[in-house]
Amino acid sequence: MDDFAGRGAGRKRGGGRASGRRVLLYSHDTFGLGHLRRSRTIAQALTAADPHLSAVIVTGSPIAGRFDFTDRVDHVRLPGVVKLPDGTYASHNLGLEIEETVALRAAIISAVEESFDPDLIIVDKEPWGFRDELTQTLETAKTRGARIVLGVRDVLDEAETLRREWERKDAARAIETYYDELWIYGLPEICEPLAGIPLSERVRRSTLYTGYLRRATPPWPEVGLAPPDEPYVLVTTGGGGDGAALIDWALSAYETDPDIPLHGVLVYGPFLDAERRAEFDRRATALDGKVTAFSFDPRLERLLSEAAGVVAMGGYNTFCEILSLDKPAVIAPRVKPRLEQFIRTEAAERLGLVKMLDRARDGEGPEVMAAAIRGLTRQPRPSAIRIPGLMDGLETITARAASWARQAAE
Repeated sequence: MDDFAGRGAGRKRGGGRASGRRVLLYSHDTFGLGHLRRSRTIAQALTAADPHLSAVIVTGSPIAGRFDFTDRVDHVRLPGVVKLPDGTYASHNLGLEIEETVALRAAIISAVEESFDPDLIIVDKEPWGFRDELTQTLETAKTRGARIVLGVRDVLDEAETLRREWERKDAARAIETYYDELWIYGLPEICEPLAGIPLSERVRRSTLYTGYLRRATPPWPEVGLAPPDEPYVLVTTGGGGDGAALIDWALSAYETDPDIPLHGVLVYGPFLDAERRAEFDRRATALDGKVTAFSFDPRLERLLSEAAGVVAMGGYNTFCEILSLDKPAVIAPRVKPRLEQFIRTEAAERLGLVKMLDRARDGEGPEVMAAAIRGLTRQPRPSAIRIPGLMDGLETITARAASWARQAAE
């Protein structure tokens, strides 16, 4: 792999700009929180490691403004889009045709890139962006010599499904044409997400497994949700848009087994359907103080850090938090519309990092979940398993950026 040096270092566009290094992170976020949270974690690590670096995240997340951003990190909100039941997309609020919305998003991204003038662009998961909205930005940035990196999570999907999807999107051509490096935020012991994708030897040499992205309890003031004083299990669904089944399963466990020794703290996620939320609130209230339910907290790490154990669906960010904060965890992965969570969790269970609840293998009755929650008090922590480089992701990324910065200064 060639050294991470800024080929365009020292270049100026227009009248030039003030000193200091700049990173632009693209996070398309049509739904959920995963891409934004991953980009935010990377941006904050880069700025913490380099006092002369600033980062801007371009995101489509409708709730980006509810998150805290540290010094020298900010975000630009793109007009939102939503996925309809038939699989097509529509504008979230503007009432425009989807083509007009994408054109507006593309223009905003290009304007941010031109004005911010980043030395490095990190694109999360989608090489062309949502519906090719990055095309002009990639062309412009490459022409002026910016370094462009594609970052993907440890698992994308089942290999054949991903191959067909990337073939349809012509993703490999984008990588070959515009990207200098490809970062995989995980380790091959869990998954080699692009093993079935036809990529050139040049791209293979420029691919780096970084390790997972370590998380910590935020240093911001303790505001927001207050955890209970008694030992508790945290049940979290991430964004919550597809988490109703897990919340229902956990509530059923407490309804069936009122002597579970751990208090239940349920965090629904901001995208849970309002009617289901109201139903779950009624059921939680009826459990006479055994369960506390919250809608959402952008500082979920604090709740997780004080938990005796975690029950989750197994998305990338939650998995990183479980490993970082060293919590015994039971993961019930979804299997639709992607096998991502199942592949990750199956590999992690095989390595001894977590326990998986597979409805097809283990059953789906409330007693199954009740037994799993009880077992958290005896389950080993992830740190009992030693895997070299497991949580080195942020250190790897900041080291690459530091190497680039040193060479740019020479």
